[in-house]
Amino acid sequence: MARNAGEDVGERVNENVVDGTAEAGDGDEPAEGRAGESRGAAAPLLVLRKIVQILDAFSIESSELGLQQITRATGLPASTCQRLVRNMVAEGFLDRVDDRYRIGMGLVQRAAPGTFGLDLVALSRPVLQALRDETGETACLYVRSGPYRTIVALAESRHPVMRLFVVGMVMPLHAGSAGKVLMAWDPTARKEAVGHGLGRFTDHTVVDIDVLTAQLADVRDAGFAASFEERDAGAASISAPVFGLSGELVAALGIGAPLQRLNPVDVDRLAPVVVDAAADASRRLGYRADLHAAVERTG
Repeated sequence: MARNAGEDVGERVNENVVDGTAEAGDGDEPAEGRAGESRGAAAPLLVLRKIVQILDAFSIESSELGLQQITRATGLPASTCQRLVRNMVAEGFLDRVDDRYRIGMGLVQRAAPGTFGLDLVALSRPVLQALRDETGETACLYVRSGPYRTIVALAESRHPVMRLFVVGMVMPLHAGSAGKVLMAWDPTARKEAVGHGLGRFTDHTVVDIDVLTAQLADVRDAGFAASFEERDAGAASISAPVFGLSGELVAALGIGAPLQRLNPVDVDRLAPVVVDAAADASRRLGYRADLHAAVERTG
């Protein structure tokens, strides 16, 4: 079917804007301006829409994609998709390894300032730094979104060998201590994780619903969660819950480290430190454990 001439012009303007090849005329007016003010104003929006389509092609389950997979997922013309992907790599929106692409660290880093205005992040940052200094390991703060958990703040370990964490990093709930904390104190989180599917990441990932349910009960009784190689081989973590003013669960706070520095024999020593740090973060958010317990006793 023949394309509308206006669509052809819009597509050409759109691609030129991304490539940086839009040329000015004899004066200072850019080429897209000469094509009509409304069309020139719409062209960047068309570009952004297509960039969002490309970013939306990635997910936890499909964190790395080839160019053909991106093209199929977006429905964009192959030439347009290739051009946009190339420019997104150049700007750090995507990273390329061989013939595979993933969300770029540049994009994650640009998103990080968006968390700085949150009271949760601002009030928890000194706690994370103190926990990092006391344990020597990277301390992270996680919040839940659907069946996933996202790092919204961290204090990075000073060890030369450490687990890689970045603000904005998204992980599944069912694999790792922070996710289990979020599920243990929030039944909705467990329901969403199970409904989404318990995917296997390592031989230690819990994919059985009954086993997961039993583990969450143990986590709630203990007041913290510890996990070993559930999401990444050779990695371990300990996390505890952070509560808000009205006693609701607002986040999970914990440490992550290589298995050689954090293994089951270290839990008795480090778990109380993590629990105390999470309690400190809760107090900074206005949570009073004594008042909340009294309310629960009186029904």
